[in-house]
Formats: sequence, structure tokens, C-alpha cells
Amino acid sequence: MKNNGYKGWLYLLPAILFLGAFMVYPLIDVFVYSFEEGYNSASQSFFGTGLYNYRYVLRDEYFLQALKNTFLLVVITVPLSTLFALLISVALNSIKKLRDLFQTIYFLPYVTNTLAVGLVFMILFKKTAYTDGLVNLVINFFGSPSVDFIEGPYWAKMFVLCFYTIWVVLPFKILILTSALASVRQDFYNAARLDATPKWRVFTRITLPMISPQLFYLIITGFIGAFKAYSDAVAIFGTDLNAAGMNTIVGYVYDMLYGNSGGWPSYASAAAIILFAIVLTITCINLLVSRKHVYYV
Repeated sequence: MKNNGYKGWLYLLPAILFLGAFMVYPLIDVFVYSFEEGYNSASQSFFGTGLYNYRYVLRDEYFLQALKNTFLLVVITVPLSTLFALLISVALNSIKKLRDLFQTIYFLPYVTNTLAVGLVFMILFKKTAYTDGLVNLVINFFGSPSVDFIEGPYWAKMFVLCFYTIWVVLPFKILILTSALASVRQDFYNAARLDATPKWRVFTRITLPMISPQLFYLIITGFIGAFKAYSDAVAIFGTDLNAAGMNTIVGYVYDMLYGNSGGWPSYASAAAIILFAIVLTITCINLLVSRKHVYYV
């Protein structure tokens, strides 16, 4: 038994070293940087330690805007994308013959380059001197005026960003949920059919509990992915997200390191730690909720 224990740790050693070098150490390093005031990456020097970096970031209008955008993105896209994926998956599960074909069709956007999809969305929504875009043509058809979704009002830009995000994450969620629905034991459905149980009750009492682990997994990863959103906004609004008013927390961190506001690793580290704390808190809350609402067979 002792030899087996040593062998197990020996097998895990490469993964432990990899995670320690590329995940644990950088996290500790960023945490230390976040308290070093006036850190200069060239000279590796700073003039003090304290909470000034956090106070600066939490008062920075660009960070507050990025925080607002990120929270709106999370609150809107995670529930809607999960709900749409569930509805589509249930519909696909009822189509036995063409289910594999439709699964492939729905999965295609997931394997398409993010920037390419963003370019298509920009063409559909962008208002130019030559055309108002396909979406505006539809809006005009119903008698409403054109809207500049890319450079216009804030609500219009947020709508496009949320729409794009849902479109990008939907295929993966559909794939997971269709697989989960296919794995539900038919015995439960047969018993419900014998008892003449209504379909809505079968769905809420059998289907949802049986696929609750997969739903919980998608919600957790959805929250984490939405909080780390950055490339989605860049694909639609370009690299200067502060000017567009559509920056995210990850975009703010990048700008503090390399963007127009670049050269401030201490501020970037403080913003990164704040993001880490937010994601960790929400993940812990979800884990606590899952104990009562997630059914593991």
C-alpha cells in the first residue's frame, strides 16, 4: 500500500509541477504585485506597499464601466444561453432520426474562429455610409428607424455583445445537454407513462433532476467564462474598448499592462485579484446552492 501511495504521487508529480509553475506561482506573484505601489517593471522597484492600487482601481471610471459591462454580460447571457440550450436540446432529443445532423449544425459556430464570427456580426449590425446593415433593413421593414448597434447608444451595443456571446456559447451547451438527455434512463419515463403523468411534470420531476449535474456544470463554467470575456468585445467593437464604452474587467487588466494605459502592472494586478475574488465568491455560492438542487445518481 505504501509503495502504491508513492507511485501515485510520482505519477502526479509532472501535473503538480506544471500547475505550480504556471498557475499557483503566477497567482501568488500577482497578489504580491497588487500591494506594491508604483511598481516599475523595468527597474523591478516600487516605493511602498499598501492598498492604494485597490483604491485607485475601484475609483477608476474605466474599471467601474468595465465592471458594469461584465456584470450585465454575466446576468444576461448565462441564464438565457442555458435556457435556450435546454429548450433546443429537448427539441433535438425528440427528433430521433435527424438528431445527429442537427447536433452537428448547431455545433458549427463553436468551431468557427471567434474573430470571424465577430466580423460577421459587425457586418450584420454596423451602420455605414453605404448600408445600414441587414438587421436595420429588417427593422426598417417594420417601420422603425435604423439603429447604430456598433457606435450608437449603450443599450444597442450591449444588446449586440450579449447576442454575440449567447450565439458563441450556445453550441457547446447544446452538445452537453443533448448528451445528458440521451443518457437519462428510459425506465423512469416508462413508469411515468404508465401512471399517465403530464409531460410538464415528467420534465420537472424526472428530466431536470437527472440532468442537473450537467446543468450545474454549464452554469458554473458559464459564469467563469462570462467574467473572463474580452475577445468577444474586441471582435465586435475593436481594440479601443474604453472609447466604445464596452470594456470588460479582463480588457481593463490588458489595457493596464499593454494598452493605451499600459505600464501599470500594479493596477492590473489589483484588478485581476478583484476579478478572482468575484469569481471565487460566485463559484462558492453556486457550490452551496448545488448541494440542495443537484441530483447525483
